[in-house]
Amino acid sequence: MSFMKSIAVAAAVLAAPIAAHAESILQEVLNTGVLKVGTTGDWNPMTMKDVATDSYTGYDIDVMTQLAADLGVEVEFVPADWRTLVSGISAGTYHMTGSASVTPARAKVAGYSQPYFSLGTVPLVNAKDAERFKDWDDLNAAGVKVAATLGTTQEQQVKSFFPDAEHIIVDAPARDFQEVLAGRADAHITSNVEAMQLVKRYPQLMIVPVSEPRARALVAMLLPQDDQVWINYVNTWIAAKTEAGFFDELAVKWGVPLE
Repeated sequence: MSFMKSIAVAAAVLAAPIAAHAESILQEVLNTGVLKVGTTGDWNPMTMKDVATDSYTGYDIDVMTQLAADLGVEVEFVPADWRTLVSGISAGTYHMTGSASVTPARAKVAGYSQPYFSLGTVPLVNAKDAERFKDWDDLNAAGVKVAATLGTTQEQQVKSFFPDAEHIIVDAPARDFQEVLAGRADAHITSNVEAMQLVKRYPQLMIVPVSEPRARALVAMLLPQDDQVWINYVNTWIAAKTEAGFFDELAVKWGVPLE
């Protein structure tokens, strides 16, 4: 065998596993006919799980169902929790997630689609405490217990916003607002999107009339960091659906900010 032919054969052998590894999730989804989406099922109105029927509803669910339909495949919603949401992407447990806040920490290990709306953080308390809590500073005091859910962006925000308060961090499927309802915490913080839904569902809760929301963040889908083909496809789909008014229609349906 000539030297040049030996080099060519060696190069082909080395390239084979690389090419196999480099196949995009887009092709995998099209080949298998299934789009796997990680979702927590606990973020109203984005993703809500009905335990009785083992089914999901919400803004994210509508988005992913439409994406799968446009791909010509079925959608499979994979149960996830906030603490392991990013690692599920890295491990290949699902092909993408529903909506997630864009943060530098997550961007270190996962990719993002382009964002399609934004949100801000607000505090909620029991309505009976309306006179006690009127702005952010009222919560940052010794003796005040502020709750957050483990693995969410609010977990870090609680520690940053309220260094003088006591932090109550609960693990899913428990939720921070349940601590307030049960009287184990004075307040919790969440997105303005979820806050509006919570006060509708639980009249005993109220949004503290703060001067303005904090930690405004863009929201996007988490994707594998090294799969640019898949990221490009999802971004192209988002751009096309945005132009067609799809996201505006869903925002009105589910009460999500049009930003």
